[in-house]
Amino acid sequence: MLFKNKQNESEESCIHGPLTGCRVIELGSTVAGPFCARLLADFGADVIKIEQKEGDAVRSMGKRKDGRSLYGASILRNKRIVSIDLRTERGRELARDLCEKADVVIENFRPGTLERLGLGYDILGAANPGLILVRISGYGQDGPYSQRPGYGVVCEAVSGIREITGDPDRPPARVATSMTDYITGLYGAFGATMAMVERQHTGRGQVVDSALYEAAFSFMEPHIPAFQQLGHIARRAGPRLPDHTPNSLYTSSEGRHIHITAASQTVFQRLAKVMGKPELLEDPRFATPTARSKHEDETDALVNEWTQSLPLTELERVLDAAAVPASRIFNMQDIFSDPHYRAREMLVEPEDPVLGPVTMANVVPRLSRTPGTVRWAGHDIGQDTAAVLAEELGLSDNEISQLAASEIIYIEPGEQPAAAGSAHV
Repeated sequence: MLFKNKQNESEESCIHGPLTGCRVIELGSTVAGPFCARLLADFGADVIKIEQKEGDAVRSMGKRKDGRSLYGASILRNKRIVSIDLRTERGRELARDLCEKADVVIENFRPGTLERLGLGYDILGAANPGLILVRISGYGQDGPYSQRPGYGVVCEAVSGIREITGDPDRPPARVATSMTDYITGLYGAFGATMAMVERQHTGRGQVVDSALYEAAFSFMEPHIPAFQQLGHIARRAGPRLPDHTPNSLYTSSEGRHIHITAASQTVFQRLAKVMGKPELLEDPRFATPTARSKHEDETDALVNEWTQSLPLTELERVLDAAAVPASRIFNMQDIFSDPHYRAREMLVEPEDPVLGPVTMANVVPRLSRTPGTVRWAGHDIGQDTAAVLAEELGLSDNEISQLAASEIIYIEPGEQPAAAGSAHV
């Protein structure tokens, strides 16, 4: 069996994606762990997220409306939300019981924390030999930096990717999203699925060690051999892609920005023609890709002189007609009005009980036969506590009520013990 809790393998069981039947316990917080679990949930995994009564820090990140986290609506989607106090012995027992019934457990505590909670792989794996434990941390589970507090943008600094981000005449910039957390969560989900495939052959689980700095460092791929072989240290290049010219940001007549990529010989020929300057191919400074890379400033100046003569929409039209890769720099308003986003159904609107439809990114990648889907927006803290403990651990209404009264668990106000209302995959 691929999954410990495999459900009926009829066509109906695949309606929510290829991971239908997979049970995942999420112990993570903030971005990397929850994103890793969200990816699995999008493709049908039954993700049970365990969080404290005060809620995951991700609920306080980003914009809010009517007291609700808009970020949480998306990154917590498709999950059942259980609130258990892991600072109590009984709370840790409940979490351990849930983990022992799971296919995958995802955590992103500092290395050693899980062991101090009595939830280390030695304990969980002994009770559940097929368990896969995804461990996300700043610097990995071992090594001299392993006990440092890990934070995505700090680990970007260690990876080298921050050094090459931004304009050369300014300090290193950052992308205005939790990029390294997302990359690391993606690697964690990839590792989990590979481990599940391997488990089909051996029946054994394993640990997936996904480190923030390593995930970001892996994106430095072209610069690693360049340093080893040539001693070249990659630096910030602004909007350019070094040694690949023209490939940069240019300005339209009304001051909007458009990125044009025309470094290959055939594409540059088309660009020169649409610019009305086919003679550039006869100039030794621009005749070949290598020559253009040696004369980046001059090449970019010529392209920018031309783009400044036309409005943005006209630039897009003529470049598209000439098959030259180019695009305006989309903002969110552009995205919401774009026909391609609409045709591809890239924006979906699951319902939130307070906010109504909440727009978020659809599931990627697209699978032709067993695609993932957004089934519901992120639930509230403790919304599914009673239902999960009743359904998965067999606790009675009285036991659940006593746990809630002892503040070992938190039940969302209005939720009844063992009540319907959890959205079980």
